[in-house]
Amino acid sequence: MYAESTPLTKVLAKREAKKFKDSRGIETVGDLLAYWPRRYQNPQSNLADARVGSYLVAVAEVKSASTRSMKSRRGRMLQAVITDGTTDLEVTFFNAHGHEGKLVPGTQALFAGQVSRYGNKFQLAHPGYSLLSDFDRGERRGLIPVYKQVGNLHTWTVTECVRMVLDLLDETEEPLPDTVLDRRDLMGRTAALRGIHTPDSWPEVKAARRRMSYEEAFVLQVALAQRRARQAAESTHARTPRPGGLLDAFDARLPFELTAGQREVGATIAAEMAREVPMHRLLQGEVGSGKTVVALRAMLAAVDAGGQAALLAPTEVLAAQHHRSITALLGDLAEGGMLGGSEIGTRVALLTGSMPTAARRKALLDIASGDAGIVIGTHALIQEHVSFQDLALVVVDEQHRFGVEQRDALRGKAARPPHVLVMTATPIPRTVAMTVFGDMETSTLRELPAGRAPITTHVVPEDKPGWMQRTWERVAEEVSLGRQAYVVCPRIGEDDEPDEDAEIFAASSGADSDGDADEAGGDEGGGAVRPLASVYAVHAQLAQNPALAGLTIGVLHGRLPAEEKEAVMRDFADGSIDVLVSTTVIEVGVDVPNASVMVVMDADRFGVSQLHQLRGRVGRGGLPGLCLLVHHGDGIEPHERLDAVAGTTDGFELARVDLTQRREGDILGAAQHGGRSQLQFLHVLDDEQLIEDAREDAFALVEADPELADHPALAGLVRDRLDAEQAAYLERG
Repeated sequence: MYAESTPLTKVLAKREAKKFKDSRGIETVGDLLAYWPRRYQNPQSNLADARVGSYLVAVAEVKSASTRSMKSRRGRMLQAVITDGTTDLEVTFFNAHGHEGKLVPGTQALFAGQVSRYGNKFQLAHPGYSLLSDFDRGERRGLIPVYKQVGNLHTWTVTECVRMVLDLLDETEEPLPDTVLDRRDLMGRTAALRGIHTPDSWPEVKAARRRMSYEEAFVLQVALAQRRARQAAESTHARTPRPGGLLDAFDARLPFELTAGQREVGATIAAEMAREVPMHRLLQGEVGSGKTVVALRAMLAAVDAGGQAALLAPTEVLAAQHHRSITALLGDLAEGGMLGGSEIGTRVALLTGSMPTAARRKALLDIASGDAGIVIGTHALIQEHVSFQDLALVVVDEQHRFGVEQRDALRGKAARPPHVLVMTATPIPRTVAMTVFGDMETSTLRELPAGRAPITTHVVPEDKPGWMQRTWERVAEEVSLGRQAYVVCPRIGEDDEPDEDAEIFAASSGADSDGDADEAGGDEGGGAVRPLASVYAVHAQLAQNPALAGLTIGVLHGRLPAEEKEAVMRDFADGSIDVLVSTTVIEVGVDVPNASVMVVMDADRFGVSQLHQLRGRVGRGGLPGLCLLVHHGDGIEPHERLDAVAGTTDGFELARVDLTQRREGDILGAAQHGGRSQLQFLHVLDDEQLIEDAREDAFALVEADPELADHPALAGLVRDRLDAEQAAYLERG
């Protein structure tokens, strides 16, 4: 008998063990048992489902078989007809040797191969097969599991290997407490493994999958509960703003009224910062809902209490935008100790990786001395030589661009654990928030500030020249009214990869959810992928377009020198540039109230949430916004994605659409790391009640046993499932 840690070389033949290792990285019994079937084949299969190019797995009976000599080469070929009782299909072997004695009329077998057409008939050419008497050891099973290809092993060879392992397996360690199994009516882990790999019926598969879904949710919730428990055990300085200080002065001069949501969230943050337990809060909100003002008020409270606040932004463009807007909002309050500055003021420092040496040295000195109460920067903030006098609050903007290590590196610059506020303009469905951000409290801003104008969105087919010309004429009309336009492209230049900030969807192909083709081993999509639009190519086209004659057209992307990026954004903000052709570097935080129209090139290759983010750059100054989504996609799914964006401006509804159209691994960050999704069974939109149950059980367990001392199997599973890489993207969202 074997354990899950047993090497496959001790259980399987060397050739098969090597195939599993080389093709899928499967080396142990446990690895093989975690190689889940992709689907199940009913023995009463329907050969009528055969389609050219598809990979067919079917149980059928040999109806007839004959051999004959071949004209063009030596040897004999076998031609057989197989049937499932209603549909016949031809099977051909160009070398009959070894097959003619097995495939005789009346024989039942499991056949697998790629369907082709010969003449006017479908056929399987030289398929793999296994006689049912061999495959099932005389037993007719209700369902036959079908696995993705492992080297050149056929799917039933994988099945036989898994069955062999299961037959020799000791009872697996049960990570879930008995009380949880009983309360949630879940089968044990060993029974679930058998129900997934060797099921007799669909109800058995369903019950096994439910148990494994619960296990995945439970492990995640235990990890998050442990993280929250560790945070609750930390202590820090309470940060309460002093009366008549910066925050009061800022509130008194605000040129607009805070929304009810901003006031409510602000009060919650103030109460948590006034405690001696560090705040860990996620602030999510619609595009333009006023998150930055909420964060600024929290930063001013930290400065009032004698500390400093750091705002971490993902790009230099966004960091510079925050610095400009916050400095403008504060006025003389941002000029503490300077001529003409307020007596109660502070300074706002900007720190990025490409700053000139003198400016960088000045910023570092202001940060270290505490003269800069508010510090705004990119990853440069987490570098070793950056030192704060008293870091009280960390604000992370667009948290999905950062890993846990980066956030913790900035937190580590505080003498005592600082309060943490992370922000996202990508609305997060409740189940995702529970699954991914379970260690944080969540606040949501839904109400838009007064003055935000509606945005109209239209889908523009690029293959209709008249529509495209009308698009550029529409841009010119907006500019003629004194307004400005964005044109967004997924690439910088013709020879570049897609912009690193763009969430580009791959062109339609036969690849499945982890990048592997179907069992046949090929890409069924075929054809060359059309090059994506680039900033410089589109800029050149627009410069030659008569409709835009006389307009000033600028270029912006992440690879420009910092000074040039800053100059371009400054020129666009003051109206010197009419049309800005840019990558997605302008996706978040960029605020030019005079911009009223946006054209997104290759919009069919962007995700729903990113399109919604981009669209939020227009309509910010009381002017009606217009967003034109240019597409060249021929598939149904890209059209559905664009139609969804055009159909609503509700970011929370679009977030659900986005999640249904993405792989679960993408949502949890696995795709960015190139790894297999950790969620094989759990579906975060469909399994809300299951996630709530797992969360309740996990938090209760961790409260009673924070280090899982009484649950070693569970502790091991948490370590295995949530390694350093997994932990790093748990909070990427």
